[in-house]
Amino acid sequence: MTKFPNSNLRSNNIKSGVDRAPNLSLLYALGFTREEIERPIIGVVNSFSEIVPGHMHLDKITEAVKAGIRAAGGTPIEFPAIAVCDGIAMGHTGMKYSLVSRDLIADSTEAMAMAHQFDGLVMIPNCDKNVPGLLMAAARVNIPAIFCAGGPMLAGHLKDGRRTCLSHMFEAVGAYHAGKLDEAGVNDYTENACPSCGSCSGMYTANSMNCLTEAIGMALKGNGTIPAPYSARIRLAKLTGMKIMELVEKNIRPRDILTEKAFKNAEAVDMALGCSTNTMLHIPAIANEAGVKINLADANEISSRTPNLCHLAPAGDTFMEDLDRAGGVYAVMKELAKKNLIDTSLITATGKTVGENIADSENLDPEIIRPIENPYSKTGGIAVLKGNLAPDGCVVKRSAVDASMMKHEGRARVFDSEDDAIAAIYAQKINPGDVVVIRYEGPKGGPGMREMLNPTSAICGMGLDKSVALITDGRFSGATRGASIGHVSPEAASGGNIALVHEGDLISIDIDACKIELKVSDEELSKRRAIWKAPEPKIKTGYLARYARFVSSADKGAILE
Repeated sequence: MTKFPNSNLRSNNIKSGVDRAPNLSLLYALGFTREEIERPIIGVVNSFSEIVPGHMHLDKITEAVKAGIRAAGGTPIEFPAIAVCDGIAMGHTGMKYSLVSRDLIADSTEAMAMAHQFDGLVMIPNCDKNVPGLLMAAARVNIPAIFCAGGPMLAGHLKDGRRTCLSHMFEAVGAYHAGKLDEAGVNDYTENACPSCGSCSGMYTANSMNCLTEAIGMALKGNGTIPAPYSARIRLAKLTGMKIMELVEKNIRPRDILTEKAFKNAEAVDMALGCSTNTMLHIPAIANEAGVKINLADANEISSRTPNLCHLAPAGDTFMEDLDRAGGVYAVMKELAKKNLIDTSLITATGKTVGENIADSENLDPEIIRPIENPYSKTGGIAVLKGNLAPDGCVVKRSAVDASMMKHEGRARVFDSEDDAIAAIYAQKINPGDVVVIRYEGPKGGPGMREMLNPTSAICGMGLDKSVALITDGRFSGATRGASIGHVSPEAASGGNIALVHEGDLISIDIDACKIELKVSDEELSKRRAIWKAPEPKIKTGYLARYARFVSSADKGAILE
């Protein structure tokens, strides 16, 4: 048998020489032949589960990846990674476990990769925290790695033919509570909003991160956009399995790809696509593992020169399948390259540069991907706001905010938990002009920094998204739209000024100017701080309690320190 050209395989640590005969005997116990063992051994991280719609088909994707690895002369060995479905976890204690799963995924994948000395890794994620968790692991372990996600869900169709998606589903509940939709109408959404396997069909967090994985150079073309049910997704998986063998041969590693310039590229594509605000947590966390420092405020500088080219749901009425048909992430990058807004010289997991990757890409639908000369807005989809309410910053998905709410001033309606806020919203106690403040839901205070899709969707469903703002030290789903401002740092549990807001205080928001101010004097804030006491931890045992002790603030990516 012809051996793989690279004789310095990492897996030799578990299979080469008399001293490793005991290790080798256990590989034989697994049923591997000598020929299989002599080839490069590739870890295949399969995030399949039967509870996550975005992951229910990953067994098929994994088999295709393994076929590609074998075709290119490698031996695939599959092992699992967990994943939380944010939609199923939404609105109850389960959401506290969503963000924190990112670190469990990174840690457990590191443990498997280091313990078993794989020569390379193929990561098969799909949903919200699974993608960044595996990117963090890839950067940390730093052996050749490549990603093949499960792909987005198809858009749904209501009985009257209108297209729909998960964000509409949540907003339908708000419309029901406002008396604008009956139970039959809610059922229409329930039965039709999520029609297939895959990550939910808008530019929500999962699809945002899968697109950015492609943009940053860690996946092949189409990773972020080819719909999950399409046969093209299976072909992509096979090609990804073949490609990892090239990366192992050439010893191209994640940190060769995940450079500071690559992260800047990803942020520019983020702004052009109008991605989820959760990217502002995940990009710094991934960069940290790659030894790159990302400053949250840098997003504004990138946004100031990067136009927003796409308005997919929840910002608009188009979906991931439309972006794929229009040319996908590479077509967006081709538009940005016209104005030198991305660095095209960088190496990627294709083995080629960004410029080589996008050379033949075309924008096939200028209504889905606006040409660079005719953007939705001259600035990007995300803004970082600062002021005395958030000295270290907070984040808003600017592209999903109505023009009438780009400037807003209103009286604070203060809630110390998401549950209290949603009860008030459903009871129709929130009025036009109000600024809803939800605190003690940050990384430490939650703990776990729950997403706030229920309250934001209720506000939208009730028709208040053009008159009510929501501010929190928690975070938002990528499905959120409206003037929803999250990641307030420092958070309330750490003594941030959001903890000092009183009912009725005036709050001023200016998204274009990137400012957020609590209209209370420094003297008054000092008096309030003198009598403020840190609350007792909500959870005192288990993983969440340990997480709360070590997690950083949101502006640092909620990393464990």
